[in-house]
Order: sequence, then structure tokens, then C-alpha cells
Amino acid sequence: MDNIKNYVQENKDRFINELIELLKIPSVSADSAYSQDVINTADAVKASLEKAGCDFVEICETPGYPIVYAEKTIDKNLPTILVYGHYDVQPADPIELWTSPPFEPVIKKTELHPDGAIFARGACDDKGQMYMHVKALEYMVKNNTLPCNVKFMIEGEEEVGSPSLAWFVERNQEKLKNDVILISDTGMISNTQPSITTGLRGLSYVEVEVTGPNRDLHSGLYGGAVANPINILAKMIASLHDENNHITIPGFYDRVEELSREERDEMAKAPFSLDAYKKALDIEDVYGEATYTTNERNSIRPTLDVNGIWGGYTGEGAKTVIASKAFAKISMRLVPDQEWNEITELFTKHFESIAPKGVTVKVKPHHGGQAYVTPIDSIGYRAAASAYEESFGIKPIPVRSGGSIPIVALFEKELKSKTIMMGFGLDSDAIHSPNEHFGIFNYLKGIETIPLFYKYFTEMSK
Repeated sequence: MDNIKNYVQENKDRFINELIELLKIPSVSADSAYSQDVINTADAVKASLEKAGCDFVEICETPGYPIVYAEKTIDKNLPTILVYGHYDVQPADPIELWTSPPFEPVIKKTELHPDGAIFARGACDDKGQMYMHVKALEYMVKNNTLPCNVKFMIEGEEEVGSPSLAWFVERNQEKLKNDVILISDTGMISNTQPSITTGLRGLSYVEVEVTGPNRDLHSGLYGGAVANPINILAKMIASLHDENNHITIPGFYDRVEELSREERDEMAKAPFSLDAYKKALDIEDVYGEATYTTNERNSIRPTLDVNGIWGGYTGEGAKTVIASKAFAKISMRLVPDQEWNEITELFTKHFESIAPKGVTVKVKPHHGGQAYVTPIDSIGYRAAASAYEESFGIKPIPVRSGGSIPIVALFEKELKSKTIMMGFGLDSDAIHSPNEHFGIFNYLKGIETIPLFYKYFTEMSK
């Protein structure tokens, strides 16, 4: 442990500067205006893996953005760890809410990051966490401590639902063969209390369109006489929850697993301050499904949220108009046993059925994925727990995350492998939001901890 700590301290300025250079590239996969930047980032990741000591690195073309594949084989009789990450990032909007430009990384101190944090889009999700694995490999190769084989699969479409990943995995099963998959695209409870994500929610993401008259109308001449698509859409969305914030779509909860009181009590042992939670978000109170705690609402319960809504005139000043169309993007986070395709169908049928006469409704599915739960008695989990305990000096707590990584269920189906999620970010790191950041402590601690997972996984696999 002292060797890796020393190596990190000796090279920390270089590690930070290398990550900053990677963060400068605006690899926004959702916006075609940045397509060349996404491709340039793939090239940069390839170069970093080559420098870290991989024997073989290639850019693999897909129907979408390329996947960077790499491997370092020391003995085919030893276990193989497959590292997954992504080099694409979320759009930076709304730009005006950033305190510094999203693709001009800066280091600032915060209350939770007294050693400083790198502020930039993708700092935590997922360039910073992905790059920890590259630097961990560099250490193991240079110090001849790599105990097993390693493969990397770094994609550029995670933030748009990984549409090409299934295509790639299905065609490269032998190439991707492994004993465990390692991902750092999650978080932990705090810098003093590590945790391991053992569950992820699934996802169904749709876009809805409500159409009324065949053109925008004068709100004085036509107001009150024809259906206003924006008003109608707002009412339809509001009806998707009842007074207890229970989702009203028929059949939505049919497959939802109800956890036992014992399991819920075990989850409640994770340290959590409701007052600190509200203070961090600057809200007076929490909000959600009745009879469930905050941590249960955002992990073991399904949800439905509007991610964006628009229509009509939104420019400066006034324009008295009844819009012809109104739109919304809606995501549903799902729990184990809920099938995302089935939920999408249930949503579509219900949303169309509640539309009043005078408007027409279209539902466009975007993407989705299954929920995932990993067992805590596996070699991979025990190795990760040992690694965290040695690095942090305290046992990690298993937690279920509210987020979604749809490809984890895909990996188990296609590659027959369990996935271990060793995240080092914090909930406060503002991923997907303005002012995303990643703590210097967390970044360097990740580089320290990852080689320990390799060590323990290899030892426990014998």
C-alpha cells in the first residue's frame, strides 16, 4: 500500500494535468456539433492506454461512436478483469449556471473537497473515474505488480443510452471474455465512509408530443375555444402521480419487488442526515412517494420524472400565442423485475388514453435498460470490500444506487460476468448538472485503491 501511495504522491501533479487535458475536449455525444471532439477523445484515450503499458490497443468502429479496446495479458492461466468506462459526457446546458466554463477545467476548494476539486463537464462522470483505471494500470505495469490480466472497453455513447454497445458486445464475446467486470461510474457515501454500489435502477426514456390546431393561434381570438397543447400536456403529466406520489399508470407496479422490513432496516444503517441533504440542495423539505424514506425513494422504488418540457413562445418579451404543439421528455427509473420495454408500452398506452379530444399524442421511445443487483457474497464484491477497507481503513457499506447503467445487465446476459461497481464520486459532485466536479482526494484515492482490487481478486480466485 505504501508503494502505491508514494507513486501517487510523486506523480499527482502529472495525473491531475493529464485529466485536465482530457476534460478540455467537449465530447458531448448527444450533440452532433461535437462529433469530431468525441472522436478526438477516443484517440486521446487510446494514446493514454498505450502509454500506461497495454500490449494491444485499438479503436473499434461501431454504427455510432468508436469503442476503445485494450488489453494487457501476463498469463492466460490467471484471471482477467474487464474495465468498462465511457469517454463521452453530458451536454453542459444551461451554460449560464456554470461558475467557470464547462470545458475549461479549474481546481477550486469546497466544503466537501478541502484539497480541491476539478470543475468541468465529465470530471466525475466519467472521464475522471475512467482515467483512475488507466493510471492504476500504469502503476502496476511500471512497478511489476500487475497480478492478473486486464482488458479495457471504453465507449463513447453511454450518455445517449449506449446504442452501439450491444452490437459490439454480441460480435466480440471471445475478445471480451473475462472473470469479472469492473466499473467506476458510481459514487460512495463520503470520503470517510466508502460504499460499494450493489444495485442499479433500470430506465425507460421517452419523448411525448401533443398536437392541437394545425398552426399557432392568436390567444385572444382562439383562447378558450380550442385545446391548448401546453395546458393539456401539463394536465396529463400532473395526472401521472396521485396524492401520495404513487405513479398512476395501470400495471406499472405489477413487477415491483417489495423489500422485506429486515432488508429496509439494513439499508437504513447507512449514514444519512436529512438536514444536511436538504441544506445541500437548498430545499425546505423532501418530496416523494408516501411511506418510504428518502434513501428508499431514490434507490429501491421506481420513479417517473419530467426531464424537459417546451412549447410555444419562450423568447424575450411577450407573444400571445396558443402553440400548435407541446413536448416533454420523461424518464422512468425502474427496479429489478420491471422490464423496460414493457414499461415503455404501458406508458404509451396510458398516455395516449388520457389525451382529451381536440389533441393528438405521439410517444417516441428513446432508450432504456434493465435494473441490476449484484450479490455481496461473490469473489468480486469481497475483493472490492477488502480493497476499500485497506485503502480507507474502514469497511465499505453495500448500497443500492438510484442511477442507471443499462449495460450492466447486458454484460451479464452476453458475457456471463458479474459486475463490481467501485465508484469514488460523491452525490454532491453535480454530475449531469452545472458545475460538475470531482475531488482531487477522490481521484487520487481511486488510483490507490484499484490496484488493491486486482490483488485481492487474484488471490481470492485461486
